[in-house]
Amino acid sequence: MQDTSSHHQSPHILTPEGWHDYQLLDSGHGRKLESVGGYRFIRPEPQAFWAPFLNDQEWQNPAGVFITGSRDQDDGGKWELDPALPDEWVISYEGVKFNAMPTPFRHFGFFPEQSSHWQWCDQLIRTRAATAQTRPNILNLFAYTGVASLHAARAGAEVTHVDSSKKAIAQAFANRDIAQMQDAPIRFITEDVRRFVAREARRGKQYDGIILDPPKYGRGVKGEIWRMEDDILDLLTTIRSILSDQPLFIVLTSYAIRASFLSLHHIMADVMRGKGGMVTSGELAITETRPASTIADFSEPRQIGQANFARWQVIQD
Repeated sequence: MQDTSSHHQSPHILTPEGWHDYQLLDSGHGRKLESVGGYRFIRPEPQAFWAPFLNDQEWQNPAGVFITGSRDQDDGGKWELDPALPDEWVISYEGVKFNAMPTPFRHFGFFPEQSSHWQWCDQLIRTRAATAQTRPNILNLFAYTGVASLHAARAGAEVTHVDSSKKAIAQAFANRDIAQMQDAPIRFITEDVRRFVAREARRGKQYDGIILDPPKYGRGVKGEIWRMEDDILDLLTTIRSILSDQPLFIVLTSYAIRASFLSLHHIMADVMRGKGGMVTSGELAITETRPASTIADFSEPRQIGQANFARWQVIQD
């Protein structure tokens, strides 16, 4: 194995492909217009400094608008929803069905930009399952409503899904049932992530791939405090200790930290130094979908960065 984990890589801008039930229709003046399963929504978008591309009529009569007193992503707010909008509705990605819903946290119960990770992990899982004739063991931490877990299980993995929120775990179970994957090898666990990983390390449990999307701040089941800046180094160090002898990947994504992708790149490279493999990093972004009638105007669809990421993977000689 070649050890290139500390080698600096150019930033990667990853944009999702293959979506039919999600589109970024337009953005501008601090807002974005999206379609989720056919329903249109307007949410704050502090990065959209520019003017909207579509005319005002396209922005009229959305199914929901998230109202806040500031463009700052950390500020609170609330949804103003059309009374006819259902509480939740089913959408799908690459054949995996799951629920979409407006949440108090201004998102929809899933993050479409993370599908770039789902596809990347899918390829590595399928290749390992085919060559080794066994299911790779994947750990999904801060796993939320479970779309990544479902996608990995469908690719051929055995998945352990961990989140400290009982509500998120309940939604993950619901998504499993909607996807008709009740028999999929997914173990759902409601527990503080650091407590779970530390126990797995003591038990000598190992995983071939690990996905984590930690919040900036959170509380565990027993009130444990999580702060990204304070706790991510210790967590990644323990995660390294539970990797198998033939690991596939670690995927780290961060939304709510005021730092560039370089922070994630270097902490991942430092932790994985000597383990072999390499780190790539950059941003997860969403690209606007332009109507076919406007293609001839040669305007380039705009991209909006949604999260920073760093991915480590083994490079075979």
